[in-house]
Amino acid sequence: MEENNEKAEIYSQRVRAGKRTYFFDVKSTRSNDYYVTITESKRKFNEESFSYEKHKIFLYKEDFAKFMEALQGTIDHVKSELLTEEALASLEETPVAIAETEAAAEPSLSNELKWE
Repeated sequence: MEENNEKAEIYSQRVRAGKRTYFFDVKSTRSNDYYVTITESKRKFNEESFSYEKHKIFLYKEDFAKFMEALQGTIDHVKSELLTEEALASLEETPVAIAETEAAAEPSLSNELKWE
């Protein structure tokens, strides 16, 4: 059973986006077939604690091309028909610059935890 669990998740990539985090995971079935799960995770604050609200999509390999085509078409439509030039320019910032900005905005655990 453990062997199957180790084999189940093949690859994972995380995308932090403000209050949300997206996970793109490649997994395998028992018959060594592959599929992708896309998970949106959002931190929800309660009075004194927090929890995570998660939504998951399972994307099977036979649908990859159709999914990518629809996603790209939707993004292209938003960029060309709905966004202003300023909004479009802000989207075209380099991913490194965006990641650096997000990292600077997040509190550093190393600054919060001090061992004495």
